[in-house]
Amino acid sequence: MDFIKTTEQESNYNDLEKMNLTELLTNINNEDKTVPLAVEKAIPQIEKLVESIVLKLEKGGRLFYLGAGTSGRLGVVDASECPPTFGVSHDIVIGLIAGGDTAIRKAVEFAEDSKDQGWKDLKTYQISDKDVVIGIAASGTTPYVVNALKECNANNIVTGCITCNENSPLALTAKLPIVIVVGPEFLTGSSRMKAGTAQKLVLNMISTTTMIKLGKVKGNKMVDMQLSNKKLVERGEKMLVSELNIDITTAKKLLETHGNVREAIRKHKSNE
Repeated sequence: MDFIKTTEQESNYNDLEKMNLTELLTNINNEDKTVPLAVEKAIPQIEKLVESIVLKLEKGGRLFYLGAGTSGRLGVVDASECPPTFGVSHDIVIGLIAGGDTAIRKAVEFAEDSKDQGWKDLKTYQISDKDVVIGIAASGTTPYVVNALKECNANNIVTGCITCNENSPLALTAKLPIVIVVGPEFLTGSSRMKAGTAQKLVLNMISTTTMIKLGKVKGNKMVDMQLSNKKLVERGEKMLVSELNIDITTAKKLLETHGNVREAIRKHKSNE
């Protein structure tokens, strides 16, 4: 089967500049509605990858996201949210983007075209077969990502990917590919739209289910979250009130003493 980039195909809509605002917004929204259905079809692929991630992280391994442009930024976002949400170290889930941290805010020209920089970036972290690397690229052709995964395969490192094109070089390179076919974008070729939304949904699923399986959630609560602002402190207090059936004053004291919801629950129950 020939490889066709559906993400680069002509939009199903034309004369966008002639549409009024209501038409533009409605049509974009109609396209967006198709994304979760496309993700649903890939749940078996996502499950296989998460199973491998959990096994590696349970043994002290790490999860790396590797991407360029929008894809790279989405990986960095998901990685950066794991420590405050789940209380894990910053070196457990790591997001790398072509062009380095500068590229998070400003595009670095031709950074994604490097065939060896992705692997070089991974090697700065002493990447090994204890780890998992997920390449993220809507097109599935980004040299920075594809070639890094080839090197990972050669070094017996588990590889996954999130791409939106079937039979792409990335999908064929990753040992555990996730392919979300969202079709042409509303604005032809603008893969930050549906493709980016699909990638974000999948990243949410990967990190959240992984952390749940690693024991970082109790019930449906983020009991290991970092109490880094007033909102999160108040959330933690409410968790204690609900879990321990105590008043808010007691909850405040417990949280101040132990600095962590899980530890506060454990200490209080052990003293009962």
